[in-house]
Amino acid sequence: MKIIDNFLPKNVFENLKLNLFSNRMDWYFNPYINTINPKDPYFQFIHFFYRDFNKTRNFDIVAPICEKLNNISAFKRIKANILTKTKKIDEHGYHTDFDEPGITTAIFYVNTCNGYTKFENGKIVESIENRLITFKSTLAHTGTSCTDKEKRVVINFNYYANK
Repeated sequence: MKIIDNFLPKNVFENLKLNLFSNRMDWYFNPYINTINPKDPYFQFIHFFYRDFNKTRNFDIVAPICEKLNNISAFKRIKANILTKTKKIDEHGYHTDFDEPGITTAIFYVNTCNGYTKFENGKIVESIENRLITFKSTLAHTGTSCTDKEKRVVINFNYYANK
């Protein structure tokens, strides 16, 4: 696991955040957070930037992050998530992004809030804007809501690393 703070230059980060928080950004309702327990009462809004080995509309928003990620042979999926404010912090259940070996997950935190990413081994990574964390996609983790901001926004990258 690797954590990098201030991943993007400040001006590049501010432009990315401005685009994601814009009312021109398309967000889609997703009635569940992860597929482990789709009957949980939790939901999120999502936007795909890369899916099924193809760039989607608005890929240019995440391009600066893609360019800075090292050792990538191919992306599998790039998806942004918005989790809305709740009265208490809700953890959404441990899951793995992909179970096939050789895939890396990177989470980019778009805003600072009291939400976090928690790993099955107990490690917690706080949501701090412009922070990037990378880990093997087979590592079980869970995200949370937040209570101190109107939303928690992260971008999830899944990619194949060069050998």
